[in-house]
Amino acid sequence: MLDSLGEISTDCSNKAHNWPALILNADYRPLSYFPLSLWSWQDAIKAVYLDRVDVVAEYKEVVRSASLILPIPSVIVLKSFIKPSRRVPFSRFNLFLRDEFKCQYCGKESNNLTFDHVIPKCKGGKTKWENVVAACNICNLKKAANSAGQVGLKLAALPSKPSPEILLNKGKKFPPRNLHATWRDFLYWDVECEE
Repeated sequence: MLDSLGEISTDCSNKAHNWPALILNADYRPLSYFPLSLWSWQDAIKAVYLDRVDVVAEYKEVVRSASLILPIPSVIVLKSFIKPSRRVPFSRFNLFLRDEFKCQYCGKESNNLTFDHVIPKCKGGKTKWENVVAACNICNLKKAANSAGQVGLKLAALPSKPSPEILLNKGKKFPPRNLHATWRDFLYWDVECEE
């Protein structure tokens, strides 16, 4: 892994940053689906070397040092179970995930979503799960400091604080674009298989 000068060399034609490792909890489920739980190949090699993970699958590429050759891990499983958090932080990303990256007024998907306070802040509305929704720029500008009903808009659903399980399941609806073949057996394994 590391030679006497602390150098790592790789046997590869591409840059080594192209080989992230999928991290699985001790129960063989990803720590998160969206964003997908990934470590850099360097962090994965370090965890292997420190005996904190088991390697489940590997890339064809290897890292070499003066005394060691290791295949780059593509799927690793933690030896110790990490208990999932019961608290969902209120963040822009989590709110957009809760709302499935759609405007809650017109239903359109957008890359330019904004926060909208259902009860406007100027009318005493708070910035919390139960009062904030994802909105496209057009609907947000149309609603402005009014209620949705005053401007002819209707909420798709009343906003609520999501549980970790709800966000996990919503994250499964947005699979990453570039899944490595070795990851496929470990993602979405709790869905029914096709016959």
